[in-house]
Amino acid sequence: MKLIQEGAFISEIFFHADIVSHAYERLKKSAVASDYIGVWSAIQSILISTSNISKILWPQSKYAERGKELRKLLKVDSNCVLKSRKFRNKFEHYDELISDFFEDKNIDSYTDFAMNPSLRSLGMESCHRGYNSYNNTIVIHGEILELDSIIDNAKEIKLKCKSLFI
Repeated sequence: MKLIQEGAFISEIFFHADIVSHAYERLKKSAVASDYIGVWSAIQSILISTSNISKILWPQSKYAERGKELRKLLKVDSNCVLKSRKFRNKFEHYDELISDFFEDKNIDSYTDFAMNPSLRSLGMESCHRGYNSYNNTIVIHGEILELDSIIDNAKEIKLKCKSLFI
C-alpha cells in the first residue's frame, strides 16, 4: 500500500474514533438531561463510527490485505471488540427485528427506548432497545453491548493513529 493511501486510511480511522469520543460526551450529557433523542443519536453515532473503523480494519475479502496491513501498522489485535458490526447491523436493520418480533405472535405491548431503572423491571427479553447509563450498556432484543469496551478500543486506536503522525 502506498504511503499516501495508508495516510488516508489512518486519517479516516482517526476521524471516526474522534466522532466516537464526541458522541460519548453527548451521550453522557443527554443521559443526565433525560434527553432520549440525544441518548439514541449519540449511541447510533458510536455504533456507526465504530463500524466504519471495523470496515476499514476488517474489510470484505477483496480488500483483506489492506486490512491486514493496517491492523499490523496500528498493532490491533484480531480479537478486538471493534471487529464485530453486529449491534450496528441491528440498528441499521431494525425494521427486520420489528417484523420478526410480531410475526406469528399475539402481542399486546411493545416497549422500546427503555432508560435506566425500567430496564430492570421490564426484563431484558421484553426490552426492544434500552440504555442503562449506570453501567453504560445497551440492550437490543435481549442482547447486551457494553459501550465502554468499544469506546475504550476506539480511543486506543485513535491514540495509535495519532502517534503515527507525530
